[in-house]
Amino acid sequence: MQEMDVALICKALGDANRLKIVKMLSDGEKCGCKLLEAFEITQPTLSHHMKILCECGLVETRKEGKWSHYSLNCGTLSSFKAFIGTLNCCKGGGSECQ
Repeated sequence: MQEMDVALICKALGDANRLKIVKMLSDGEKCGCKLLEAFEITQPTLSHHMKILCECGLVETRKEGKWSHYSLNCGTLSSFKAFIGTLNCCKGGGSECQ
């Protein structure tokens, strides 16, 4: 995963509402109407958040009639988790890396 991709995902997850949306989607696909019920925001605001999550590749959308259904893009999430897993915490700049 490229650093730019990671940066876009981090920026998307930097908003508390979008982070909550991702957590909600972690247990499966949700209709936009169900996501909206969990927030005190307008439908256009939800659409804005979903656009950002979709543009960074973290969320996929599926249309069914007039409704949009959202789910996590497992490939992107796995790549992001793998990138985060390569980061280490080194104290003292030497052999004390964790």
